[in-house]
Amino acid sequence: MNEIFEIIMLLVGGLLAGALGGLLGIGGGIVLMPMLRFLAGLSPAYAAGTCILAVFFTTLGGSYRHYKLGHVNPRSLTPVMIAGAVATVIFSFVFLYLSTRERWLDLGVGLVFALISLRMIAEGIPGLLRTGKNQTNGRVVRSALTPKIAIGSLAGALPGLLGIGTGVILVPAFTYVLNFPIKVAMASSLTCFSVNAFISSVFKYCQGFIDLYVALPVCIGTLIGANLGARLNRSFPSSTLKLIFGIVFSSVSLKFILSFAR
Repeated sequence: MNEIFEIIMLLVGGLLAGALGGLLGIGGGIVLMPMLRFLAGLSPAYAAGTCILAVFFTTLGGSYRHYKLGHVNPRSLTPVMIAGAVATVIFSFVFLYLSTRERWLDLGVGLVFALISLRMIAEGIPGLLRTGKNQTNGRVVRSALTPKIAIGSLAGALPGLLGIGTGVILVPAFTYVLNFPIKVAMASSLTCFSVNAFISSVFKYCQGFIDLYVALPVCIGTLIGANLGARLNRSFPSSTLKLIFGIVFSSVSLKFILSFAR
């Protein structure tokens, strides 16, 4: 009976993470990582490995749906994806070193989650008061090569090193540096991150840090949820959701940081 309850919990958690990822253009790791770490009881290294595999399915399902909606231009994103792939490979080797010092993984995740939470709150409050200027759809994605390489390189570090997403980097970078419309930025974030998540998943599987028993129901849930979230993205006002999750996950980030201090 406990096993059935655990499977249902993992499936529902994956569904929620996938829906949030497809809706807001993030990987969903902000939901999955605390669930795997504190509810499923995985160690920091196994939580990171299992999380990035599940997040891959979130990004894959969400990016495909956004592509069908016309929000993604793969050719324009190629420099970001290549730079991100190289960075993911490099930091996947650094992860192997940190796997023997797991408290530092908790600290890193906690600090990134704090940044994500602050960004969600900062974007959610103004969004409730006014409509953002970059709300148009389309494939407006012509930008200089150097910023794309820099953005991709920076974004590739997180999935390789911590097993979590890069939406906290990619979405604002695409929006404010490359001037993408907000929905294009969210869709592009998922697309680029899908490459990083795939590479990181392969490395962490080969390194032995993926719990397939836990990963299977989570991946099923994220794949379904990502498509649902991408559909809702067309009309759902994400500002309220960002504000709510920003406040909730600020406490989650504190829990990770306190785990390091113990």
